[in-house]
Amino acid sequence: MRLPRRLTASVIAATLIVTALTGCDSDTESGDTTDIVIGADLASGSTVDFAYTRALQLKVEQVNASGVLGERRLVLRIQDNRSDPTASLRNISTFAKDPTIAAVITGSCDACVVGAAKTINDQKIPTIALAAADEVTTPVASRRYVFKLGPNSTDSSAALVAELVRKQTKSAALLYSDDLYGRGGKTKMTAELKKAGINVTAALPVKPTATDITQTVGTLTDAEPQALVVWAGSDQATLAATSAKAAAYTGDVYFDAAAAGDLFLPQAAKDATDKTTMVFTQILAIDDVIATTPAKATRKQWFRDYTSRYGTYSGVASFAADAVDLIADAVAKVGGDRQRIRDVLETSQTDGLSGPIRLTPDNHSGLMPQALTLLVARSGRWRLLS
Repeated sequence: MRLPRRLTASVIAATLIVTALTGCDSDTESGDTTDIVIGADLASGSTVDFAYTRALQLKVEQVNASGVLGERRLVLRIQDNRSDPTASLRNISTFAKDPTIAAVITGSCDACVVGAAKTINDQKIPTIALAAADEVTTPVASRRYVFKLGPNSTDSSAALVAELVRKQTKSAALLYSDDLYGRGGKTKMTAELKKAGINVTAALPVKPTATDITQTVGTLTDAEPQALVVWAGSDQATLAATSAKAAAYTGDVYFDAAAAGDLFLPQAAKDATDKTTMVFTQILAIDDVIATTPAKATRKQWFRDYTSRYGTYSGVASFAADAVDLIADAVAKVGGDRQRIRDVLETSQTDGLSGPIRLTPDNHSGLMPQALTLLVARSGRWRLLS
């Protein structure tokens, strides 16, 4: 989920404005037709941010077509940060100085949003981060204008360890990406494993950009742990499963939520990833979900809309779409005033496309633990475990 590869420059332009049909806002009873601009700080070379870009574009169009903002419309303005915190800070500072921009959405670069947190706070620009690290929104006292959508390492590790306990696992090894999110996940995961009485045979890091992790995986599997837990991005997690298979590892393989990528796993890794368990939201296995509630029906429709537009589905797309919906809901209530948008975001509660989202003054990371479930790889795609 976090390993970038270079895409053509035309996919995400340095500045892209998405406009669509007429929208609206409860504040527009006064006749205000000013566009509401959302700034997006994304990386053109990131596969994750590519999926975010697609989701943002589609959701902005849907919000505008819905008429929920009356005479107003959402406009999306994207700046490329190249996964560089310095470039990201420059982009966010530019957004903050532009009075037409009501809010900002940031992408998968953890260090980018963490590095810009002080500027975001000082400039008072409400920001929804799609990065995964816990530090994105903690401590809350210095992140008053930063909110996060996506799984939390505490919740992911708790869900994975509960499954390991259910399967009476006695030993586990951990492979994690050597970045802000991976290191934080390693800390949370090892603590949960020890608390459950599961022996941690080894925990080894790999560079987020590494494309050959055979030796590291071999070192972990040589100890023959019952479980191999992989805390890394989609491409790298797939590499880990493939390397474990090549090393004749016969234990169980588990992915944390960062490994969620496309609906279908790479054909070359189909056999190696078979029966791998991953913690994530239901969206990647939405075909297995019965639409028993309006929220589930909406998620199924979003899945169909995205796949119809783009031909496939990326698991992370729902987080970006939820970010647009949260901003649109705030604008519908209070217009384009940044301070009031921040205040609305801080108390937002909704059953989003990703699952239940609850933001509070004490918790700016809104995805609830109940949003997470266990998926299993079968025949090259993700299915509900139970």
